[in-house]
Amino acid sequence: MFGYEFMREAFIASTFIAITAGLVGVFVVSRNMSFLSHTLSEIGFAGAAFGILIGISPLAGMIIFTLVSSIAVGSLSSESSRREASISAISSLFIGLGILFLSLSSESSSYATNILFGSIVGISSKEVNQLMILALFVIFVFIIFYKPLSFDSFDHIGARAAGLKTRLLSIAFLVTLALSVSIGAQIVGSLLVFVLLTLPGATAKYVVHTVPKLIMVSVGLSLAGVWLGLYLAFVTNWPVTFFISVFEVIAYFLGLSYKNWKLNH
Repeated sequence: MFGYEFMREAFIASTFIAITAGLVGVFVVSRNMSFLSHTLSEIGFAGAAFGILIGISPLAGMIIFTLVSSIAVGSLSSESSRREASISAISSLFIGLGILFLSLSSESSSYATNILFGSIVGISSKEVNQLMILALFVIFVFIIFYKPLSFDSFDHIGARAAGLKTRLLSIAFLVTLALSVSIGAQIVGSLLVFVLLTLPGATAKYVVHTVPKLIMVSVGLSLAGVWLGLYLAFVTNWPVTFFISVFEVIAYFLGLSYKNWKLNH
């Protein structure tokens, strides 16, 4: 398997993707932003399609769209009365825009498939290097903001009372979330990137309770999912996204069952 260059590149890229998604996912779950990660994945689809239309890389288009939209859409999260309807409307709009951009471009339908569901075949060394740089940037931001971000994510009222700049922390988190969506979509696609950004973190919450342990379990589940998914995709020639999704869903329900068992014993 590792005799093929595209598989070596895919494993390197997926490792950084999994670490980033597992790390960010803990805070996505704790900040109740799972729905936002889903919305950003759809916005990312439109951005990638727009990148193809104007002749830039899909990753660049995705980053532009998700970065700009994350701040605007994220501000709706504090308005619970209108959040779901507003974000649903935005999601629908960007899905429509993505389809329009693809129809206007001269590329084949395979581009749409790669954007929506990811691809392990077309990842080049240049793209791997780009993903590594973005992933390292996200990790660096989390190292810098780790303590205040953890405080704000798990005790927002206490963080505000302590005088933390929660608005700045929210913006920093939304930027890293946008980048994580763009990074993760390169393997699992924009349609299901939210799987890696939500399920490992949600599963970890059922098993452990301290922030460092949550991060370790979440990253571990993300790594296991993408590595196993890549291997099974190579063996069976089935979509890698299918295997990653199945693994993370099974892990989630096992974690939920473990929590229920602990409560009853």
